[in-house]
Amino acid sequence: MTETLFYHLERRSLEEILPGLVEKSLQRGWRAAIRTDSSERSDALDTLLWTYDDQSFLPHAQLGDGAPSAQPVLITVEEGNPNSANIVFYVGGAMPGDWTALNDLARVVLLFDGRDEAALAAARAAWKDAKAGGHDVTYWKESPSGKFEKQN
Repeated sequence: MTETLFYHLERRSLEEILPGLVEKSLQRGWRAAIRTDSSERSDALDTLLWTYDDQSFLPHAQLGDGAPSAQPVLITVEEGNPNSANIVFYVGGAMPGDWTALNDLARVVLLFDGRDEAALAAARAAWKDAKAGGHDVTYWKESPSGKFEKQN
């Protein structure tokens, strides 16, 4: 059963949260894919992952930049799993087309802007679809301190 985490962003932005989550995934020995809603967001995240920390970077590429199978982190707008990712991050409104197609992953993470009513509605619908697809679904919300806490 695929563990699926919904991250409700309220205080910090996607750009502040995503690099740390990707780092933790790589530390686990996982390969990651970041599914975006547009090529413009893919370009912005590509730049972010090279520049977010002066002391390090996250090894990654966008789909089309070299062999996808060689990338520990692949940013793409396309469905599929060309880098054999263990975890897929859905960002910027990107949603899985078929939740059952993700059942072989270790984890799916959907990050959404909790200040955007359309994003909230889409996340609610995705929650139902993920449950119907057989995923083990959890909801995480930022506390006032900025730490994510699992909600019941």
